Amino acid sequence: MKTKVVYLPLDERPCNRLYPQQLAAMTDLEMLVPALELLGKKKQRANLTGVADWLMEECRTAGVLIASLDMLVHGGIVPSRLHHDSSEDCRVRLQLLRKAKEANPHLKIYAFNLITRVPAYSSSEEEPDYYDQVGREIYELGWLSDKSESVGLTEAEQKRLSEVLATIPEDVLTDYRTRRSVNSDVNKAALELAETGVIDYLIFPLDDNAQYGFSAMEQRALTIQTELAGLADRVAIYPGADEIGCTLFARVFSELKQFTPSLFVRYSSTQGPLCIPKYEDRSLNESIKAHLTSAGAVMADGSADADAILMVHSPAVSQQEMGETSTLVQERHRSYFSEVNTREFAQAMKHYLDADRLVMLADVALCNGGDHLLMTLLHSRGLLPRLEGYAGWNTSGNSLGTVIAHAVIASFYRKAAGDEKKRFGRSSRLFYISRLIEDWGYQSLVRYKVCLESLPPLGASYFALSHVQDQVCRIIEAELNAFVGRYMQGQVAESLNIQSVTLPWNRMFEVGFQVEMEEGETKR
Repeated sequence: MKTKVVYLPLDERPCNRLYPQQLAAMTDLEMLVPALELLGKKKQRANLTGVADWLMEECRTAGVLIASLDMLVHGGIVPSRLHHDSSEDCRVRLQLLRKAKEANPHLKIYAFNLITRVPAYSSSEEEPDYYDQVGREIYELGWLSDKSESVGLTEAEQKRLSEVLATIPEDVLTDYRTRRSVNSDVNKAALELAETGVIDYLIFPLDDNAQYGFSAMEQRALTIQTELAGLADRVAIYPGADEIGCTLFARVFSELKQFTPSLFVRYSSTQGPLCIPKYEDRSLNESIKAHLTSAGAVMADGSADADAILMVHSPAVSQQEMGETSTLVQERHRSYFSEVNTREFAQAMKHYLDADRLVMLADVALCNGGDHLLMTLLHSRGLLPRLEGYAGWNTSGNSLGTVIAHAVIASFYRKAAGDEKKRFGRSSRLFYISRLIEDWGYQSLVRYKVCLESLPPLGASYFALSHVQDQVCRIIEAELNAFVGRYMQGQVAESLNIQSVTLPWNRMFEVGFQVEMEEGETKR
């Protein structure tokens, strides 16, 4: 009988709802998710009662529950930043996990709850309305307050702290601090559930965090509490967010199979391991170790005996000097052309592939999409059809968690045979192809082309396109199929067609689509 995995996603977007399902489709595990209409949409919270009822019913016969506590308690990632709930109400909702385990003592619960982010810009797109006016100031307040307590401030920084405090209205600051306090209390309550054995494994992802700030302060407090409670082996705290559903599914899979894959990590830059990616607070190598550990894998000491090779295309600079996919090539930091060796990286990749090794690519040199320069190099050398996995979307942590989860599953099925291998092979290939199309094709190329060339004549913009959304989706679909025709058709696959394009949050940031691929037509 298949192990039944009940999955409650962070929100309704494909990265949270669909990616873990696509990973599960590679395996012999059965994954169930709530109906889409229960999950809300962006700032509209989920149907909390409906979600709770569904969860209790399905958990009665499940072996595993993977649950976003932000969804369970607040109704999604964005509602967790907007709510006016009390700590008491939140703790009551959280007790559903205890009830589920009491009803089914064999149920194992893997949970995650974000440490609320503090974006470094003024925008209410995913935050309270007042973020349009003082979002940047709230970020600075956290940064300067934390730094003041940690290492002290310069005279200029102390002056800026006074200016920031004078700029933020008192009622705004009260609202913000109250919500953070409630969310922090939910994290403490989750830690208590881990301590009493209700939650078997718990992740506190750091969503868009930095070296100092409100998130950093909460992280340190939770880390100390975790260590003192003796929970270091069952509670993880590291940068991430939307990829955690994939990570926890990989952990469930590896534990059920009693399999601990080893991944050898190979960088495109000597400086890469020590760089601190944008939107994160620690070196890239430390983040990779955290992702591997939570996914049930280990970092190999060498390549010879590793189950998979994780090729990490990394930056050579940290934080704000790190490039975005929107950064013009000629405007990238000079280290991208002196301290990142993509030619050697591609040659090493070919060496591993020629030796019949399982090779996956984490494309994290830039933020918010893959590096077109690297990908065209791999395309010209004919290496794309031979890779098994890829990710290069949004933050470094998002990409790493996604491709590492895929690597864990691929490592296990490497030696499979018959129907088991056939099922894995097709589902795995579709996932890889989808990542190339979205992370490289859409995020790095199509998104910016459509924003620059198509939206202005339609009277639309990046965040304001709902009045012409169907037309924009048709344009994106055509552009993605053109991308596929240029870089993938006849190489990565013989026959591919992109259809049913959607923009889940009525903006250009995310995209949804379906890939049509005929059986037996992929190339390796």
